[in-house]
Amino acid sequence: MELIFLGTGTSQGVPMIAQPEGGCDMEDPRNWRTRTSIHVEMGGDHIQVDAAQEFRMQCIRNGIETIDSFILTHPHADHILGMDDLRRFCDLKGGVALPVYSSEAGLQRIREIFPYAIMDKPMVKGYPAFQLETMPEVLELPGGRVESVYLPHGPMQVLGLVFTEKESGKKLAYFTDCKEVTEEARDLAAGADVVVLDGLRPKPHPSHMTVREATEVATELDPRLAYLTHMTFMVDHAATEATLPDRVHLAYDGLRVGW
Repeated sequence: MELIFLGTGTSQGVPMIAQPEGGCDMEDPRNWRTRTSIHVEMGGDHIQVDAAQEFRMQCIRNGIETIDSFILTHPHADHILGMDDLRRFCDLKGGVALPVYSSEAGLQRIREIFPYAIMDKPMVKGYPAFQLETMPEVLELPGGRVESVYLPHGPMQVLGLVFTEKESGKKLAYFTDCKEVTEEARDLAAGADVVVLDGLRPKPHPSHMTVREATEVATELDPRLAYLTHMTFMVDHAATEATLPDRVHLAYDGLRVGW
């Protein structure tokens, strides 16, 4: 199994418009963050989770050449607005629709933003086509399964995802954009090799976990490795990483984790 962090920032990531004084050391390339998404290779299957506005450049920079299915965790702008660039992966699949999974709210927003893509095959060569499916509790794929659970994100519910590779049993839990990790989600994540958690900033936020809250959850789940993602300009990589316990790290754009 391989996890690629395509982006680890937010709409107030780094650098941000009118970058404030202080904060991140811009000489450290790990502080240059595009908006959050991941790419997972599991038993030969390639699953893309979310597509930010920078999705096209994220794919080019990370050499992403195959996507077999796409999962939208929730329909906020920084997770959905890059989906038009999935068009290239429809071409690479021979001009067929790409399976797209999300909540009912996510699917409805896709219909509203990309009505031209809701069809069995692209309208013309080079256009996107999405085969929309409600994300099930357990999505069975040739390379393994993806279990889903809803997590609170302000008034919205976000999909938390747990990937288990069929052949090896390797396990990844991905919980971005959430205020807490529920007991149900913790049960699903039990025994995960790698856990990824929303760690927005040091200060409290009404719909995201802070770095400290995410670190506490990571410690309680006790995976082999834990990574924090979806960070604002308030989180300097080197300074924050130095405060974290063993086996808990900050992710950064382009980080690849294989196990």
